[in-house]
Amino acid sequence: MKLTRSGGQTAAGPQDWFTGTVYIDPIRDPDDQSAVGCAHVRFAPGARTAWHHHPQGQTLYVTDGIGYVARRGGEVQEIRPGDVVDIEPGEEHWHGATPDRFMAHVAIQEADENGQVVTWLEHVTDADYQRG
Repeated sequence: MKLTRSGGQTAAGPQDWFTGTVYIDPIRDPDDQSAVGCAHVRFAPGARTAWHHHPQGQTLYVTDGIGYVARRGGEVQEIRPGDVVDIEPGEEHWHGATPDRFMAHVAIQEADENGQVVTWLEHVTDADYQRG
C-alpha cells in the first residue's frame, strides 16, 4: 500500500488547454508502478476543455454540478453527479460546465508506452459549446 498525503496542490488550468476558469487537483500521475493518472477538475460556469484525445482513452466521474461532454461530430450531452463517461482511445472530445452551473469531475486516464496521456488540440468554439 502507498499513501500519498494531499499537498494542497490546486493549480489553475492552463489557458492553452481550457476556456474559462478551471482548477485542477492532481490525484496521481503515472509512474513506474502504474500507468494510471487522475485528477479532480473543477470548472466555473461556462468553462470547458479544448478539443483533445487520449491514446488509451479516458473515464470521467462527475462529482458535482452540471456539465457538458461532446465527441467530435457528436451531440453535446448533459452530465450530472454520479454519471460516468467512458471515452474511447483517440476519440476527440471536450467537456466542461454548463453556462450557469459549476461542474466537477474526476478524470482518469492511462499513459501509453511513451508516457503520453493527452494530446491537446484547438479550443472549442462558442458555436460548438452553445449546441448544449
